[in-house]
Amino acid sequence: MFTRIARRYDLMNSLMTGGRHHAWRRLVAQAVAGAPPGPVLDLATGTADLALAVREAHGSRLVIGADFSEGMLAQAHAKLRARGDPRVPLVAADALALPFADATFAAVTSAFLLRNLESLERGLVQMQRVTKPGGQILTLEITRPDVPVWGALFGVYFHRVVPAIGAVVAGDRQAYTYLPDSVERFVGPPELARLMEGLGLRNVRYRRLALRTIALHSATV
Repeated sequence: MFTRIARRYDLMNSLMTGGRHHAWRRLVAQAVAGAPPGPVLDLATGTADLALAVREAHGSRLVIGADFSEGMLAQAHAKLRARGDPRVPLVAADALALPFADATFAAVTSAFLLRNLESLERGLVQMQRVTKPGGQILTLEITRPDVPVWGALFGVYFHRVVPAIGAVVAGDRQAYTYLPDSVERFVGPPELARLMEGLGLRNVRYRRLALRTIALHSATV
């Protein structure tokens, strides 16, 4: 599914969020400043927007982008070539079985990954495994707003308008029907924070963005 929508992924993100997704990624990139020295892994890098944001904010760090979708990685490669910036190595990888040694990265970032994992706990354990002691895990996710009237309006937009846009722009209504359905099934920010703490992560915090429709979680290994 992600390979099917890869060519229109950036355009759809901009249309759905009014272009605000870049600002959310910049917040994640800025938060990497709290990590110890060392490389950063951007997991489920997609078309590499977050990896590039981290590179721009922290030019001395090596940033590696990993994704399980070859189609997304092809778009990321094309974006890097167009920018003349080959400094973000890209790797095909399964988030539930990362091909990296323990304690390799100073930080692991992800944007809109967690709700797509077959096992959320296994994915978090893998992120924790490859992060150095004292390193950071930073995740960005769509979440259901917890304000009744706004939540209802957001639901109409997400379940009716977004699939219609996806059908016209990306030619794939099913993928953009999956998107709101996956958000409905996913745990809320407090539950995700408790799961991270239960796995032994420290200093777990989250903040809501974009009228409480986006959650940025941070944790220390």
